[in-house]
Amino acid sequence: MPWTDLLSAGRIVVLDDPGTREQVLDDAARLLSGGSPEQARELAEALHRREQVASTAIGHGVAIPHARSDSLQGRGAFLRLGRAVDFGARDGAPVDLVFAMTASDDRPELHLEHLAGVAERLADPDFRERLREARNVAQLRKLLLPAPAAHRAA
Repeated sequence: MPWTDLLSAGRIVVLDDPGTREQVLDDAARLLSGGSPEQARELAEALHRREQVASTAIGHGVAIPHARSDSLQGRGAFLRLGRAVDFGARDGAPVDLVFAMTASDDRPELHLEHLAGVAERLADPDFRERLREARNVAQLRKLLLPAPAAHRAA
C-alpha cells in the first residue's frame, strides 16, 4: 500500500494559525482519530510521547509525527502551517509541512515503509515548494492524492 493510500481529502488541511508544536500535534491527532474524542486524546498522547523521544522534524521545514495505535489501522493527515513552528529540527528550520501518521501495532514493517515513502517524497525540494505554493486545500489535495484511475490512463 503506497503512503498516499493513508490520506483522504478530509485529512488534508491548512492551519492558518497553528500555535505551538503541541497544538499542531493535537490538531493532527484530531484529524487522524476520525472524529472520536477518546481516540483523539489517545493519539495526541502517543504523538506527544513520540516527539519527546526525538523530534520528528526531518529538516527543510518538514515533520513526520507518528504513533502506533492498537485501535486504528494506518492513517495519515497532512497539515500545511500558515506560520512555521519550532519542532526542534536538527537543521534549525521551523516546520510548515506536517505529515502525521498512525499505524496499527500488528504491522510495524508497513509503518516503516510508509515513513520511508513519506520521507522520500518530502525530500524532493520541488515537491515541497509546490506544497507551499498551493493556494488552497483543493490544490493541496491534487498534489497529495492519487488521480482517479480514469485520468491515469493517458
